[in-house]
Amino acid sequence: AFACCLWGCMRLGMVVARVRGVGNLRESGSGNIGATNVLRTGSKLAAFLTVVFDAGKGAVAVLVARAMFGEAAAQVAALASFVGHCFPIWLGFKGGKGVATFLGILLALFWPAGIAACLSWLGTAIIARISSLSALVASAASIGWVWVFGMPTAVGLTIVLTALIWWRHRENIGRIV
Repeated sequence: AFACCLWGCMRLGMVVARVRGVGNLRESGSGNIGATNVLRTGSKLAAFLTVVFDAGKGAVAVLVARAMFGEAAAQVAALASFVGHCFPIWLGFKGGKGVATFLGILLALFWPAGIAACLSWLGTAIIARISSLSALVASAASIGWVWVFGMPTAVGLTIVLTALIWWRHRENIGRIV
């Protein structure tokens, strides 16, 4: 679990932003290191790469743990990598909001629910045009998707991850309301 937490702490969005010449994300836009703030810098490619790498970070943790130790370990790895992403040690526990990592975890843990959550995000984004609202809807819907598509053993984990996403979005929720 500790290794997965450290794995989750990798700041891939910051690396992509620096390589693409976007600059220090902590000093631009919202100050967040996630893909939405990378997109605010004007680099669609850097934002896309940040989403891919952050989702991949969660997916790799799940897939490696599952291959080595089984399904229960995959869920522990999912939680640990997610917590590491949201609360990285070397950034004073101020990381991303976890949406891309969450979607990567869902896709690796149980891909039908992951696809449904991604489509929930996309549908909300098209209608509302608010990234944070899309994240909140997709994460909440994912609890139902995991259950409906037949992986009830992952419902508890999905509830915990969704609660963390909502906690990380608490300022956004205030603005949306």
